[in-house]
Amino acid sequence: MSKGEQFHFSRSVLSRARPKALHDQDYYELFWLHNGRARLVTETSQVKLTEGDLVFLAPGYPHALQGVGDESHIVNIILKRKRIKELTDRFPEVAQYFPAPGSLPVQIHRDMRHLSRLSTAAKALEAAPRSALYLEAFLLPLVAELALEARDDTAAMPSWLSEALIRAEDPSVFREGASGLVAQCGKAHAHVARTMQMHLRQTPSDYINALRMEFAARQLKGTPDSLSEIADEIGIHNMSHFHRLFRARFGMTPRQYRVKHQKGVVQPV
Repeated sequence: MSKGEQFHFSRSVLSRARPKALHDQDYYELFWLHNGRARLVTETSQVKLTEGDLVFLAPGYPHALQGVGDESHIVNIILKRKRIKELTDRFPEVAQYFPAPGSLPVQIHRDMRHLSRLSTAAKALEAAPRSALYLEAFLLPLVAELALEARDDTAAMPSWLSEALIRAEDPSVFREGASGLVAQCGKAHAHVARTMQMHLRQTPSDYINALRMEFAARQLKGTPDSLSEIADEIGIHNMSHFHRLFRARFGMTPRQYRVKHQKGVVQPV
């Protein structure tokens, strides 16, 4: 971005070549697939994207994009961290779409009606000066629309799922992984997965791994437990897998996180 610009706007066609390496950045990124199909490649997964998928990426999250099949067109907006910080201070609802650096991407699908409205707003933004005024004129209506939809989805969530999500916060449940959550639901795995995707836009595994990493982070900050002890406590027995999940969530290794956040606690030998 040039000096004084608050955002960068671009349109591009994704290459179908396999990404040679992942990259991260020191800014927030918002993009959507305007046409075609694509993959969002991360350290732990390859997320399939279809036309209308809208993705919010936090700084410090390693990733790459790959086109699939016919031409895959994306619209991409790059936003300064300072600008998003100012927005979240004024409007806390913004934080659910622009999470902390290193956090997992937020993916939301827009149907043709919503995508058409988004495209119209994007054309206006593309032609506008790169100032905070026009950025907010684009972002705030979008976030308000998404927040209203999320509130409606939560209200309509079946009680068996909402109750199971509460129970899943217990380590005795989430250390069993996705199967532990599904068992609490009392439904078939496929049915639980479809329902969670509809209401939360997450898979059972994604939801449980987020709980595991948040618990691990609390343990790293507040206890002298070793990394292997913490990994065992959350039900992950492969340390490489634990490191990948933690780094994907927080943008740093568990040991780096402990050094940064732990104060006054005796370090494990």
